Amino acid sequence: MEVLTQSQKDSYARDGYLLLERRLSSTQLSALHGEIDRYVAQAQGLTASTAELDLEETHRPDAPRVRRIKLPHTHSEIFRALMLSDTILAPARDLLGPDLRLHTTKLNMKEAGHGAAVEWHQDMAFYPHSNDAVLAIGVLLDDMGPENGPLQVIPGSHLGPTYDHHADGHFVGAVDPEALGIDMARAVALMGPAGSISIHHGRILHGSALNTSTKPRRILFYEMMAADAWPIMGSMTKFEDLADYDARMLCGQSRQPRLSDWPVRIPLPAPPVGKTIYEIQKGLTARAFETAKD
Repeated sequence: MEVLTQSQKDSYARDGYLLLERRLSSTQLSALHGEIDRYVAQAQGLTASTAELDLEETHRPDAPRVRRIKLPHTHSEIFRALMLSDTILAPARDLLGPDLRLHTTKLNMKEAGHGAAVEWHQDMAFYPHSNDAVLAIGVLLDDMGPENGPLQVIPGSHLGPTYDHHADGHFVGAVDPEALGIDMARAVALMGPAGSISIHHGRILHGSALNTSTKPRRILFYEMMAADAWPIMGSMTKFEDLADYDARMLCGQSRQPRLSDWPVRIPLPAPPVGKTIYEIQKGLTARAFETAKD
């Protein structure tokens, strides 16, 4: 164990999540905030999303609203350096072992008063793998309270079924928890001061509401898995070839795929439109969270 205690590891195994407070310094946070400001400035004048920026539906060229910076580790040295640091990798190694492969990165942004909700879902419904040693590390870039749309999880749901994320004959990347009979009173909001880190299992049911506060809510996600977890055919995991896949190793070495018994679902038929979760989830008619009005 590098940074976690055995108690924390046991808690993660039981509940499917952890919150580690104040893991980044004020200097690190300032640098990350500066990078975000640089990207938001690039959204000025845009009329549509780009390869790097996903825009809010309420975005205007003269009033830019960015809801996601896509794959920030590929075009920002600051975000890449943090990804490769022990701040991120040490707790992941404690939970998954020494050999880690990157799945993807994203910076989800909920600006004050309008930040988009994300409906309830399980990450591994999007990208099933040969085993479920998969997690997402979220870096809280702002103070996270109940009013600015914190990530919410259902403790222990990573040990249960993989729910059907389909509607009208295709994958919509979301579920209706009420229809599934899930007791939403059990939901836990992962809140804490800026610079904290959340970790959630790839199978845990989670979502987040609108940001109705006067404060932003920005989380930088690094999604990764044990190197012996390999994508199953039909997964939304994308890579060009084996060299590209090997290049995603974060630490350790690539290992022989390991199979485990977990309730796999495949995200097919593919959604008819959309590449981001925000667009894909429009196919869900029974929404758990309100949407932005303007």
